[in-house]
Amino acid sequence: MAHPRFIDREDELELLRSRFERDAAELLVVYGRRRLGKSALVREAIRDREDAVYWQATEETPAAQLENFVETASETFPMLEDIKRDWEALLRALGRQDAIVVLDEFPYLVESDDALPSKFQRVWDMHLEETAATLVLVGSSISVMEEKVLSGGSPLYGRRTGTIDLPPLELGDARQFYPADDPDAIIRTWGVFGGTPYYLRALTPAATLAENVQSHVLSEHGVLHNEPEFLLRTEFGIREPQTYFTILRAIAMGRREANEIAGFAGVDSNALGSYLSKLRRLRLVERDIPVTADPNSTRKSRYRLTEPLFRFWFQYVYGQQGKLAQLGDDAYEQLVEPTVSEYMGTMFERVCQNALPSLVPKTYHGIGYWWHDRHELDVVGLASDGTLVTGECKYTTRAMDEADLADLERSADQVRWTPPGGGDVTHHYCCFCRSGFSDGLEAVAEERDDVSLFAPADIVDGW
Repeated sequence: MAHPRFIDREDELELLRSRFERDAAELLVVYGRRRLGKSALVREAIRDREDAVYWQATEETPAAQLENFVETASETFPMLEDIKRDWEALLRALGRQDAIVVLDEFPYLVESDDALPSKFQRVWDMHLEETAATLVLVGSSISVMEEKVLSGGSPLYGRRTGTIDLPPLELGDARQFYPADDPDAIIRTWGVFGGTPYYLRALTPAATLAENVQSHVLSEHGVLHNEPEFLLRTEFGIREPQTYFTILRAIAMGRREANEIAGFAGVDSNALGSYLSKLRRLRLVERDIPVTADPNSTRKSRYRLTEPLFRFWFQYVYGQQGKLAQLGDDAYEQLVEPTVSEYMGTMFERVCQNALPSLVPKTYHGIGYWWHDRHELDVVGLASDGTLVTGECKYTTRAMDEADLADLERSADQVRWTPPGGGDVTHHYCCFCRSGFSDGLEAVAEERDDVSLFAPADIVDGW
């Protein structure tokens, strides 16, 4: 099986291509974490166009960047060779051609010339805004893109006409890169490699999941062996990396509440907030609250890693290089395999949450976790028709039975939620299980229309 050249991103491609066809100036911003395929997206959007310039900035001097841009852009617009080496003059000339200009790695430009956003603002206001040109600014440094392009303090604030904050691929699209067709293996592959295109392209199509993990992640020569550390130290420019590493490892190991994370990491609880805030801003950590709670007033919070590879790496690779070297090719079998079911528990919950709209089709106002006192629900969907959809997830070798359904019903009874239109709540119960269901539970599901059972094949097919 060969890797697909380009998949998904239909919505993003449609947005870009539709804006390219407008008879009005467009200032588009494409940003997000590195490795998500932003460059591939914009290149695909302009493929086969004769009025587009794609240029990727480098960490060089402003003069070298300008010269390199002219060299690239003049292949499409030769008249640029005679234009003054100045961004305003060059963009004015391209604006007169109604050109599409893609500036990738825009943060490198800003870092070399902090006045550049002001220059772009001036040429936009005075020249480009009255043309049919399109300027696309692409960047992986989320902090620079937010501060210099998107925030209220940026000279370019209010000028952008469209924004794409690129997410990872969903499981339904990422699975096209996965080496296996078995539904459980697909879910386990997502649990390690997720939907980040760069990680997926590293997979060896002919190898098993265990072999891919061993060769690409656990082996010291693997292309992803040091990926999280590389991104944290270089791409995100994090100072005090050891503290951030320890916080991320705490979350990866199951310490999800602030006091647990602070205790594990040895960080003062009052200082922890600033670390978590930065990690959330970098899209590495997400805050979970009970899905029925008000995010602006609740004090209930749990944190999780957004990138599956980071969670896997901090649990099995970080701090264990000596053990990995000693185990060699047996590292997956000895270190990962014995605890993979436990590791996959949380990942399975996220897969089930994401699949819920396909499995129980409704319009949902919120999907997530819920917990209160001793009660906890893995999947909760708040439907606009007044249905409270609740689910229990079991990634174990044991089949779920009637006792599991009874536990689910008891916890669901504790949820306090008022449907959008008022009135009574209607309950629907979902059991998600890796290993199937007892005959008794299947009989109950046959008799009741408020109970649904979903095995891995159902969940994967739902995508």
